[in-house]
Amino acid sequence: MKKLKCPQCGTQFSVENTDYVDIINQVRNGEFEEELKRRVDLIYTQTEKDITIEKSNIAMKHKEEVSSLEKELQVLKSELQLIEQSKELEFQKTVVKKEKEITELSQDLSLLQKQNEMDITALKSEFDIQLKMKDDEVAFYKDFKAKQSTKLVGESLEKHCEVEFERVRSMAFPNAIFGKDNDATSGSKGDFIFREFDDSGNEIISIMFEMKNQSDETMRKKKNENFYKELDKDRSQKDCEYAVLVSLLELDNELFNSGIVDISHIYPKMFVVRPQFFLAIISLLRNAGLNALEYKQQVSLMKRQHIDITTFEDDLSTFKQSFSRNYDIASRKFIKAIEEIDKTILHLQKTKDALLSSENNLRIANDKADKLTVKKLTRKNPTMKSKFDSLK
Repeated sequence: MKKLKCPQCGTQFSVENTDYVDIINQVRNGEFEEELKRRVDLIYTQTEKDITIEKSNIAMKHKEEVSSLEKELQVLKSELQLIEQSKELEFQKTVVKKEKEITELSQDLSLLQKQNEMDITALKSEFDIQLKMKDDEVAFYKDFKAKQSTKLVGESLEKHCEVEFERVRSMAFPNAIFGKDNDATSGSKGDFIFREFDDSGNEIISIMFEMKNQSDETMRKKKNENFYKELDKDRSQKDCEYAVLVSLLELDNELFNSGIVDISHIYPKMFVVRPQFFLAIISLLRNAGLNALEYKQQVSLMKRQHIDITTFEDDLSTFKQSFSRNYDIASRKFIKAIEEIDKTILHLQKTKDALLSSENNLRIANDKADKLTVKKLTRKNPTMKSKFDSLK
């Protein structure tokens, strides 16, 4: 049994346990439902408030993030603009610099072209003048030889040598005898004999000359060696110390074109020269004779005094051998000098060819410079290409 108290009157009464349980269940179910409903409503209301607050917080947070992102974006845009301005300024400086370099190169190229043209013009003018002089000279000699017979060709060379000698005789050889060899008693004769004596009558030098030339139209060309034997014979018979062949034969022979050629290994004291060395060989041999004159004077004096001159004759022979050796050295150096002149001429020709070649290269360089643009210079640069694309 359970006792219950009335809340109105305060009277207590007893109820069975089963009834008590029923009463409790009735009371509990009603209150529980009301309480549950009340709590559900409260939770629902609170949840809506929380959701509203959360939405508000999320919206506010989102707004703050958007604002922050917008600020960051604005900063990035400002930085990008500064970078673009810097790049643009740098690009403009580069363009200006390249254009300035191109202008300077164009000016330098123009000046170089003008200088090259002036050099080529001057060189061409010089070569044209030399070529014209050579052509005139060749034409003169062709005309000169065409008007002469075979006999006159030889006589013209003799006349040339005679005129050349007479032109300097009074100054260079005042005591010399130079004339035609008219003595043919031995069966032959040379062309000219040169003799010079000192004041005492001692012979300084004596030379037998033979002049040989031939027409260009002559079918049978002769060689210098064809005349060595006869010239040596004339030298010996006319008691001359030296023999000289003045020759225009074998004009394509480099040996004889090199200058004075000593052929004493074939015939003693014999030389072959071109006409331009006619006076040079006389001066060379005469100077050697002057150096030996002192010995000759002493020999002549001792002969007159009946003194043994064997030693002096040996000294004279030694001197002549030394002179021959020194002359051989001088002749080789002379030939070397001629070779150096030929090399210089060849070098000048190569210089001319190089200048002509440089003119063509300058023309090609000028064409390339005309085709050169700033875009071509920056074609392989992506940054520069994008700049140009943006400019379009």
